[in-house]
Amino acid sequence: MFSKENLKWLNYILTGRLHNHIQLDNSLDGSTLLSIKGQSSTIQIESNSHFFQIDNTNIPFTEWDFDNGEWSGVLGTTLPAPGYDKIEQPLIIKIESGYKIKYDILGLIYWMLSRLEEVECENLDNHERFSSTSSHAFKHGYLERPIVDEWLLILAQVIQRLWPNIKLKHHSFGVIVSHDVDVASRYIFQSPYKLARGMVSDILKYGNFRSAFRAPWMRFRSHQKLPEKDPLNTFEWIMDQSDSHNLISSFNFIAGKSHPETDADYEIDHPSIRKLMKYIHHRGHMIGLHPSYNTFNKPDLIISESKKLRSICFQEGIKQEFWGGRMHVLRWKHPLTLYGWENAGMNYDSTLGYADHAGFRCGTCIDYPAFDPIADCQLNLIIRPLIAMDVTVISKRYMGLGHGVNAYNKFNQLKDACRAVNGSFNLLWHNDKLITKQARDLYSSLLE
Repeated sequence: MFSKENLKWLNYILTGRLHNHIQLDNSLDGSTLLSIKGQSSTIQIESNSHFFQIDNTNIPFTEWDFDNGEWSGVLGTTLPAPGYDKIEQPLIIKIESGYKIKYDILGLIYWMLSRLEEVECENLDNHERFSSTSSHAFKHGYLERPIVDEWLLILAQVIQRLWPNIKLKHHSFGVIVSHDVDVASRYIFQSPYKLARGMVSDILKYGNFRSAFRAPWMRFRSHQKLPEKDPLNTFEWIMDQSDSHNLISSFNFIAGKSHPETDADYEIDHPSIRKLMKYIHHRGHMIGLHPSYNTFNKPDLIISESKKLRSICFQEGIKQEFWGGRMHVLRWKHPLTLYGWENAGMNYDSTLGYADHAGFRCGTCIDYPAFDPIADCQLNLIIRPLIAMDVTVISKRYMGLGHGVNAYNKFNQLKDACRAVNGSFNLLWHNDKLITKQARDLYSSLLE
């Protein structure tokens, strides 16, 4: 049985996804009743709170065959069903009062979206992150499927069959692109030692002699704007790509130094960064926050860095209706990190994807309101799930698919999964990872 706040949150999600007049209520037998205002019938949804209130990844798993094809899936011939070790057939039955669903769809939604399995998790990687390999989704092979959205499409079918005259909400597929500005320039913010290393790297790694020889001149002459010939100054190209596909790019800037070795080498108030942000705004794109490395468990630091970014934006005449961003290196401590964003007055966060494997960390590719499973309360903050990051798919450290056809196919597989459930393919691509033609061609192809 759900708490009052659980039920209120789930009701909010269902009214946003399916129909404005959905009402959820706890039943005396422990199940949940779904009704629609003005309709006498109900849908009874089984409760499995024994599993879906567990804050770890050790819950059962099975798959459902859509009652042997009675119901329609959008991805695959079976649908992952965490929380159960077997499915009683048929799963969905007609009863006198309406329909009964013998799977706890609402419990699954709660467990996945509240990220309950990440609470107090001790199996963390070297950046203190909950990794994909620790997740139930990775262990059971459904990380690359938006199973929350898939199960909601099943619930939508039941609603439509019970109340055929009800018009459900329609959502459209979209692409969201964002760019974490970890390194704004190859040369101008570097120390002499790092400048020399960068020059050598440009020659040996990229064969870019021209850029390397220009480096000292750029370093000592560029104070008011980023050099046009700087290899990492890909901002104009990124915005041109977004404009040609009717997309709005969000550029997330680091506004503090809680770990100087890992954080940005630029200062957010440097004239060239100010000018860049102002130009991004002028072009119709967005500015976001990229909290520094050690802020993930220090909400007060996220608040102070947010204030610094927004103060500089205000001074530069940058006004936005919505503010959001993403944690640096995708560091996240759940639910503590939520409160940094919430108390900073930010509208959304887009951290929740895995660094080591692309996919659906939250089981969804549709924005939803954050929920704290410890305090048992909904927050004002919107979670915008991250589906794929450039280095996750490309880098040998993680999935290691490079820039060729294997990477293209993986990105598009995830994109097609988002399309199948009418969600958003949320893609992160760093400005400093678009140096080569191969990288640019791959990125451009994913915006089609």
